[in-house]
Amino acid sequence: MLKRLLVTAMTAALAVSMGYADQSNTKVSIPANKTTPSSGKQMYVNYCAPCHGLDGKGQGPAASALKTPPIDLTMLSKNNHGKFPDTHIVTVLEYGTEIPAHGSVEMPVWGPILGKMNVTNTQERLLRINNLSHYLESIQAK
Repeated sequence: MLKRLLVTAMTAALAVSMGYADQSNTKVSIPANKTTPSSGKQMYVNYCAPCHGLDGKGQGPAASALKTPPIDLTMLSKNNHGKFPDTHIVTVLEYGTEIPAHGSVEMPVWGPILGKMNVTNTQERLLRINNLSHYLESIQAK
């Protein structure tokens, strides 16, 4: 019973947080289902690809609804003198970012999933952040 209530509350929080992605008068609804914490790629596809695109280049279907286009995630290493900025990525995944396109500090789709949703399960939250960070590292342009 408590689990069902928690899932319902998390779904509601996710729906509210997705509204933060809207920076224009156009409403964008992105369904995001909770994924397994062991697959960085699955988390990326569900939580990041709507804005950053399946290829990570910032051209996802929801990108046009943002005032500031999403960054090209495949260029993180190149833009950091050839080194993947893992500490920065973990910080952004854990705490969000101040980029105006997001409407808030949290990324609109996954903020509740990687942040507040797993406050009671620190191990799962850290596993999600670690695996998503490793996936982002794997898609870096050569």
